[in-house]
Amino acid sequence: MSTTLGPKELLGLYAQGLFPMADSRSGTSAAIVDPPRRGILPLQSLHIPRRLRRTIRQHAFDVRINSAFDDVVAACAAPRPGREETWISHALEALYGALHDAGCAHSVECWRDGALVGGLYGVSLGGAFFGESMFSQQRDASKIALLHLCARLVAGGFTLLDTQFLTPHLARFGAVEIDRQSYHNLLRKALENKGDFSALKDQASGVNVLAVLDAHQQSGPVQEP
Repeated sequence: MSTTLGPKELLGLYAQGLFPMADSRSGTSAAIVDPPRRGILPLQSLHIPRRLRRTIRQHAFDVRINSAFDDVVAACAAPRPGREETWISHALEALYGALHDAGCAHSVECWRDGALVGGLYGVSLGGAFFGESMFSQQRDASKIALLHLCARLVAGGFTLLDTQFLTPHLARFGAVEIDRQSYHNLLRKALENKGDFSALKDQASGVNVLAVLDAHQQSGPVQEP
């Protein structure tokens, strides 16, 4: 990792529509990525499977916000079957920790019986949230974290949820892929806003989360890129 890339410079990359990816956990440098196709999850067209609606109403997990940010990043970087390496190097992990300390990076965590069993983290800037990574050690943990994140972004006035790439998992929730110029147009508009990640109370129930998301979907047409 270049010594010139600090927290301020990292935020500057996101503001330009760029993001870093290291080639390994122990890597000392990172590629700066601006993919020709970008994944986003339009908050107003979020799809919530019926089974997952039941799960979130049942309060299957204790969902917390920013209570174990470093642990979430470490869990996202941990090896897993089919993926022994990660793009989250130790150097990047430290940078995200610094952004968290500055109030610019956040985690959504699912706990059960006092153990962290799933979650996600990302970077907030203006009205944009850049989802970085998620992990799950129990069924539906990362999915519930994603729904809580989306409700928090809606409540806080965010207009862009950047998923970086489109995966089959995210496509089930309504994520789509758009071209680079369309993404940059959406990003420019989002950065003109001021999102509030703390607008939704930290202990929001699953029922409240669904109410926020359903009301947002009914509030008007989806804005095209």
